[in-house]
Amino acid sequence: MKIGMMSFAHMHAFSYADGLKKIPNVELVGIFDDDAERGQQVAEKFNTTHYSNQAEFLAQEMDAVIICSENNRHKEMVLNAARAKKHILCEKPIATNLEDAKEMIQVCEDSHVLLQIAYPVRFSSPIQELKKLIDKGELGDIVAFRSTNRGQNPSGWFIDENQSGGGAVLDHTVHMLDIMRWYLGEEVTEVSAFVDSYFHDIDIDDAGILTFEFENGVIASHDASWSRFTEYPTWGDATIEVVGTKQTVKVDAFKEHFRRFSSGSKSLEHVFFGNDMDFGLVLDFVNCVKKGEQPSITGYDGLKSLEVSLAAYKSSELKKVIQL
Repeated sequence: MKIGMMSFAHMHAFSYADGLKKIPNVELVGIFDDDAERGQQVAEKFNTTHYSNQAEFLAQEMDAVIICSENNRHKEMVLNAARAKKHILCEKPIATNLEDAKEMIQVCEDSHVLLQIAYPVRFSSPIQELKKLIDKGELGDIVAFRSTNRGQNPSGWFIDENQSGGGAVLDHTVHMLDIMRWYLGEEVTEVSAFVDSYFHDIDIDDAGILTFEFENGVIASHDASWSRFTEYPTWGDATIEVVGTKQTVKVDAFKEHFRRFSSGSKSLEHVFFGNDMDFGLVLDFVNCVKKGEQPSITGYDGLKSLEVSLAAYKSSELKKVIQL
């Protein structure tokens, strides 16, 4: 299978490219990046060809592409790749607004190509184990969720609203909302949120507290932020607590670590040794393309988590509950 990558603007591109290199019979055939310096550097790192022209890149023989551009460029690249008949794994969030997301999904359907959204947390072993417990009925009926996704400020284009579409609340809500939808099989009907910049002197949000209600009455809270400072022992967390009628279970996708002490600005580090969820995501995408199966995480999944995230901004702005 031949796969290309479109843009290394997002840091996840490096782990996805590493993942492709580990899969037998998969070739990373090229990298498109109109940042020529960055593109040439990563092409050399991954022993492949750099293309600065998107049309030339998409004219190459390949089965699929992985898109890791700035958020506001997802639509452009997805539409171009779909029309070039390439299957697509697109970094989250799917888009910066719902209209673009719907158009992307429709064009991929019309072009008969797969559109998968990059939610690697689904491939965390602890997160998957909890899914199995829920499906077996071990927790009873789900009553509520509590979740967090608190990390460091990625800076750069992430804090430019024109390119990102939103700050920490958009960046760190879509992941855990996707897990809630996956666990429950229900959609959110109400969103309430407080969103602002509390930790950094920036013109975009760096934190938010969100509450949701699902169509079956399950309630949820979510803490999304860029509250971790540079010297913090780990990048951040992705936790979910599922409250059931039989038992309550809490999972942290990054809890599998040992502590390392050393001299320097970061004297304590949490060194993660759990499974590589980014690799799990890429392997799942490759298998879906190979078998011609519906993606595990669809464009519609991306649309629904984006919808809730954008509703959080609206709720905070209008100071009221938003009905979906």
